[in-house]
Amino acid sequence: MKPYITLGIETSCDETGAAIYHSTQGLLSNALFSQIELHKKLGGVIPEVASRSQLEKIEPIVTSALEGANITLSQVDVIAVTHKPGLPGSLLVGVCFAKALAWAQQKKLIGINHMEGHIFSSFLENDVPFPHLCLTASGGHTALFLVKDFGDYELIGHTEDDAAGEAFDKIAKLLNLPYPGGPEIEKRAQKVDFIDPFNYPRHNPKSLDFSFSGLKTAVLYDLVKRKQYDMKTKQLLSDDQELKNNVASSLLVCIGDIFAQKMALALKKYPEVKAITFVGGVACNKYLRKRLNTIAESHHLPFFFPSPQFCTDNGAMIAFVGNYKAAQEKFSDLDLDILK
Repeated sequence: MKPYITLGIETSCDETGAAIYHSTQGLLSNALFSQIELHKKLGGVIPEVASRSQLEKIEPIVTSALEGANITLSQVDVIAVTHKPGLPGSLLVGVCFAKALAWAQQKKLIGINHMEGHIFSSFLENDVPFPHLCLTASGGHTALFLVKDFGDYELIGHTEDDAAGEAFDKIAKLLNLPYPGGPEIEKRAQKVDFIDPFNYPRHNPKSLDFSFSGLKTAVLYDLVKRKQYDMKTKQLLSDDQELKNNVASSLLVCIGDIFAQKMALALKKYPEVKAITFVGGVACNKYLRKRLNTIAESHHLPFFFPSPQFCTDNGAMIAFVGNYKAAQEKFSDLDLDILK
């Protein structure tokens, strides 16, 4: 079978990523422009700001990926691009750019589901066996998948409202902590050795689905009860650093418990699995990785997670999925859009 050289493009939210993946040589390059510093000033991702930045950065990022792989666009066989789910404006930037390249250069085009990119991101550095359980967690999604083969996966649990990363961001904002909230929450929890003084409510332990909106509300009402937050002015009334550390720690332990409960329940339901993977931006969290690794070890299973550069949104995971879809001849037409 002819080896494919795939250009992967990712613009589903606020990152602009491009990468080159070779069927036999693996990942040849991975270029990324992150907007974190821009959105820190704004307190979160502003969709229009994100898409405008991507319009400016997509061409140089794709050029950087090609140069990093030491190839020209003419040598690329396939152009893979995230086309759902995500912010509409951001998705359109990537899809329109990819379609223009594919048409102008007469290249094959493949639309990639962003979630599928994350699900298989751990394969960029690991040989993960099938079937396995994959927990995806970021600011935009929290879900549990039974992964049976390349491109063959089943959603077995999903968030009913907020994602885990979204809960981190919203509660960090409540505490006047910087964006993104996840790293700051973990840093403060570590200062008090991951204690759980407030014992926030855990979501239904009998379900594989997730819910974090209630957790956010529980933290808010607890702060109001402690006379630390004013609902009228929507302001934190205290700059008590110990309080912030304890809230952060209880929050992180609570989410760790939820993840561990869901994974343990899934392992009972699917005893045939051979591994556990943890992917998405929240997989950068060392405490949560430790909690899931403990579950994996208790079931004598290997545990895999991507390096931080492959946890957050990136072109490499899109190029990898695009490459195996090309081998399966699952190409898209030039009418590819963000609604299909």
